[in-house]
Amino acid sequence: MADKREGVIGWYSPDPRALLDLDEFKISRSLRRTVQKKIFDCRIDTDFETVLRSCGNRADTWISETIVQSYLKLFQLGAAHSVETWHQGVLAGGLYGVALGGAFFGESMFSSIRDASKVALVFLVNRLKERGYVLLDTQYITPHLKSLGAKEIPREQYLQRLERALQNQCSFVER
Repeated sequence: MADKREGVIGWYSPDPRALLDLDEFKISRSLRRTVQKKIFDCRIDTDFETVLRSCGNRADTWISETIVQSYLKLFQLGAAHSVETWHQGVLAGGLYGVALGGAFFGESMFSSIRDASKVALVFLVNRLKERGYVLLDTQYITPHLKSLGAKEIPREQYLQRLERALQNQCSFVER
């Protein structure tokens, strides 16, 4: 993460660590209805850079230009991915992260239309489950993520789960 004042990049390993257990993901009734209405078209990796920059387009952000360029390189290498929600042909929300082994490290999300980022998260969780992923790391917990079932676990427990997840050979996309 880049320091918002000076742009200096630091490595953070929070303790406790937040994750979203794929089997404990909670979808509210209203979000379930939004998903069922299919008002959003979910896509993967069609506009990674715009998702990345949109996530950083806020007054208080850790996504510096150096971070953007680093994630663009990870995307070119096939490690970083975006899940996008489109509404009437326009990008409405999404998220991005890094997939390694059986772990997905969610980095940030954005929304320009209500529920667009939440629908992207629903799509992500379903995709991870379908493809055998076992860990969705969110690093930190927020009230929003907590409402969806995210929880915090001690670093030592997280590192054990991470080690097991990295042993899996999962593919987020066919390449």
